[in-house]
Amino acid sequence: MGELSIKDRLNLKLKDLKEYLEFLANKIPTELKDYEEDKIIKAVCERYFEKIIEATIDIGFLMVKLRDIRVPLLEESVFNVLAENKIISLELSERLSDAKCMRNFIIHQYGGIDDEKIFLSIREELIPDIEEFLEEINGK
Repeated sequence: MGELSIKDRLNLKLKDLKEYLEFLANKIPTELKDYEEDKIIKAVCERYFEKIIEATIDIGFLMVKLRDIRVPLLEESVFNVLAENKIISLELSERLSDAKCMRNFIIHQYGGIDDEKIFLSIREELIPDIEEFLEEINGK
């Protein structure tokens, strides 16, 4: 069995991202109080935040390879390169870069995690931004 093509790898990663997003959307409570009181839900949501951002970065790099465009030197730059090449909007690129920073914050727990900030970030930013990312990527 041969190595998967870039397109096949991209499709698999897109499938993973959609599954992660659906899972997270179904696990995140509607109320902050419920999120704060359930350590298992918090851990699941934080982990899926990480998985979603990792998959989004991977998709970005696969799009770069598929399009044969400038390869970013740093992981942080992949969203900028996608915006430069009109694959995603500049605004979405900036929001995804911010989400990547939040992912780093969660992973390294700089100064402790603010549950409210993570909760609102997932509900009001991450989920809609990743849905927009999927729409923009699928349109290309």
